Amino acid sequence: MAERPTTNWRRGIAEEAEELAAGTLDPECACMAGLFPEELLTATDAVLDVFETELPGLVEASDERVFVVVERVILALNAVNEAHNGNAFETDEREELCDYIDESLTEHGVDVVALTARHGLGRYQLTDKWRKW
Repeated sequence: MAERPTTNWRRGIAEEAEELAAGTLDPECACMAGLFPEELLTATDAVLDVFETELPGLVEASDERVFVVVERVILALNAVNEAHNGNAFETDEREELCDYIDESLTEHGVDVVALTARHGLGRYQLTDKWRKW
């Protein structure tokens, strides 16, 4: 099952906190809690919650329906990013979010490779049309 990026980010925050508590990490090197404040994680999870509720209906859905769902999740993630001064999602975070969307669609019966090919898109271009981050 696809793992939400926020799960990974929370795990990194917890690991960093443990290292700080153990004295094995210099506080000046700690960055996870600053990169991923709880408000950002909660907002991102709320977007992914909505996305996940739409996934079961995509098994036999038309390409247009899949694109509507992808557009909706990407526009909502754009709004989260904009609410955090446009720098909530850097390159690694963008890749994790896009991979999660792709993997989740695949797990729910969407052939993303065929879908993108039918529309003249490269394998990893499904989210590019609407993404601002």
